[in-house]
Amino acid sequence: MDRTAFGDFLRFYRLRIPITQEELAERTGISVRSISDMERGRVRTPQRRTAELLVQGLGLTGREAADFTGAARAGRRPAGTPEEPAPAEAPRPVVPAGLPPHLTELTGRQAERQALDDVVAAAASSSRLQVAVLHGLPGAGKTALAVDAGHRHAHRFAHGCLFLDLRGMDPEPLTPDRAVHRLLRGFGLDERQFPADPDDRLALYRSLVHDREVLLILDNAANEAQVRPLLTTSPGSMVLVTSRNTLAGLNARHRLALEVLSEDAAVDLLGVVAGERRVHAEPDAARRVAKLCGGVPLALLIAGNRLASRFRWTIAHLADQLENERRRLSVLTAGDLQIRTAFELSYHHLAPGTAGVFRRLALVHGQEVSAELAAVAAGRPVDEVEAALEKLAEASLLGFGGTPGRYTTPDLLRVFAKERLETAEPAEDVRAAGDRVRDWLLTVATKAAQFFDHDRAEVTITVDGPDPVHDRESSGQWLAREQSHWRAALRSAAALGAHEQVLDLAKAMHWYSDLRGTGPLWCEVFGAGAAAAEALGDVRSAAEQLNYVSWAHYALCGDPHTALEAHTRAVAAATEAGDLVAEAWAWYYGAAITRRLGSPREAALQCRRAVDLFERAGYPNGQYLALSLLGSMLYTLGEFGEAVAAQRRSEAYYRGWGSGPGNDELLSMVLTRLAEGVAAGGDTPSALRLLDEAESLFRKHSATFAVAKTQHLRGRILVKADRLGEAEEQLLSALAEARWSETKIEIMIDLARLTEAAGRPDDARQHRVRALAECARYETPLARKMGHELAAELGVAVPESA
Repeated sequence: MDRTAFGDFLRFYRLRIPITQEELAERTGISVRSISDMERGRVRTPQRRTAELLVQGLGLTGREAADFTGAARAGRRPAGTPEEPAPAEAPRPVVPAGLPPHLTELTGRQAERQALDDVVAAAASSSRLQVAVLHGLPGAGKTALAVDAGHRHAHRFAHGCLFLDLRGMDPEPLTPDRAVHRLLRGFGLDERQFPADPDDRLALYRSLVHDREVLLILDNAANEAQVRPLLTTSPGSMVLVTSRNTLAGLNARHRLALEVLSEDAAVDLLGVVAGERRVHAEPDAARRVAKLCGGVPLALLIAGNRLASRFRWTIAHLADQLENERRRLSVLTAGDLQIRTAFELSYHHLAPGTAGVFRRLALVHGQEVSAELAAVAAGRPVDEVEAALEKLAEASLLGFGGTPGRYTTPDLLRVFAKERLETAEPAEDVRAAGDRVRDWLLTVATKAAQFFDHDRAEVTITVDGPDPVHDRESSGQWLAREQSHWRAALRSAAALGAHEQVLDLAKAMHWYSDLRGTGPLWCEVFGAGAAAAEALGDVRSAAEQLNYVSWAHYALCGDPHTALEAHTRAVAAATEAGDLVAEAWAWYYGAAITRRLGSPREAALQCRRAVDLFERAGYPNGQYLALSLLGSMLYTLGEFGEAVAAQRRSEAYYRGWGSGPGNDELLSMVLTRLAEGVAAGGDTPSALRLLDEAESLFRKHSATFAVAKTQHLRGRILVKADRLGEAEEQLLSALAEARWSETKIEIMIDLARLTEAAGRPDDARQHRVRALAECARYETPLARKMGHELAAELGVAVPESA
């Protein structure tokens, strides 16, 4: 019998009644201090009479009485043994019970380790038990992190560390009673002394824990019901629970979600397992493997083990194998380690309806999914599907997105879902669901974009299924959040030859694209629109779409030569169609391209032509936008008076056209152009007021890129006003969001000049170096000119062809 067993049993039987130490003292005549010393292990050799009094006071009979007095005798020394002075406190450290060894260096989890360190520190100074839940998707490395914490922190707990695998993913997880049985053994108690009744065993376990300082690691928990009985009040102790489930019903003060590794951390882990030299020899291939493993530590461990056991393989060879999505999970196998098996364990615990929703997520491309989109894929009501998504997220088969109602889908789990979908559901049902998803995305995207159409009085599209868009605000949010999805749907429709759907979407996106999105996005959308129009024989629409293609290339991609080719085709198509508006837009965009290619006077002439054509066509919206652009071109030519006059006419039109849809958004564009001309005329206060108004309107419509443009202009104006601190703040904000091609270069040059004037030459040089690197991205006269000037200032040689 363990020397402290007598005190443990004394406490257990007292609490079972239950009575306090004071009440037991009254029953037995033994002092409270003596009872306390015996329970805490300070007195291990109670006299026979003391044991008999305790038996009577506790009401023990039969075997329990015999076991109790036997425990008292077991603590006594043989006759003649010298008396040892009792220590002030004599806890018996518990040997770490079954704590697994470190097998692989923990990589990429510095933040999580620090978080657990903080919990341990809180446990040491807390008057209550500290419970931490560590949860994450299968293969995220939860057990590895918990084991690491056990090895690093066991010494900080007076009675050591206990580790117990609750086998939560087994067909029959460990019951709380079996868990208690194993924990009692971990405390060093003899099984022959365990109470027969399960409730008594649980009470004994709680009494043991009560006065001990223990780090208890409960690994692989199935649910809250399995864990809850094992938690008990114990100051200075800590319980660390790991689970694939979030265990949201557990009263835990600390929660830590284990996400997938970043790309850099994933490469580092691959190097730890496969060998750093090997990874350094093929860095690009290593990044491919890390990306294809989705940042899942188990997948990376398997990939590293495959490479380590196949020393003649290149990392590129493994990456090529993983590229095949149908083979990926099979490739991620090393001996008895299989990523597919890890996923299957969680999948088989799902209810049939929830498993069906999980499978249908394979039809959704992209990292995030909304409840509405998942409902369309599943063919079920939104509320029902959202409840299933919550269960999937609680089981760590999905992650929680950045906003309520949205969920993230790790790449490897999406591949697994696709496998299950193909094997569990009829092919015709899968095709029908895929068609439904594509059609819904294109319909909602088209409707959402039409809310931004300045020429449309109302939106009349009806959505078959959940309809998440009902005004400009909800439409803008949906188009931004679901961009990867509706863009993939557009590609699918184009590949299938659904020309009318493609063209409808591309036409709707015109005004939305003005202030939102990136060059590659709009080159793809409008390029698909032009191809669809040509396939349908719609010459006018082809001209319209080619105009937008030219705009995306010159304004957003810094490629005026490709833009000029599209412009030439647009003029020809507009002329063939005999459509004045399409032709006017062609010259509007053509003027901007010509200016970008270094011919500002010719550009102004083309812009005047656009103004005239819009006026002849009776389209004032285009006429006054073109007039505003003409003002900017006249400003470039130094004709400030006429420039401001043209822009003031445009401003007056939009200020008086209050009922037009999205009028204030067009007004903000005009105000930005006007502010530049007003500032050039020397009226700084008026220019700043115009920019403040424009920025306020842009922010109202969440037009982030346009806000950056106003900040750039404001920064330049403030520099001239010698307000350098304010100017630098504006320019840095603009640089972070700018999307226009050469604008980033111009902002960096402005920052270089500003910091140089402020006496910070090192910062100025850094800005110039970054600007020179950016110049290499664009084949325009302006970019080449700025590049040569920057190279000269930095003392860098530039090739003659540059």
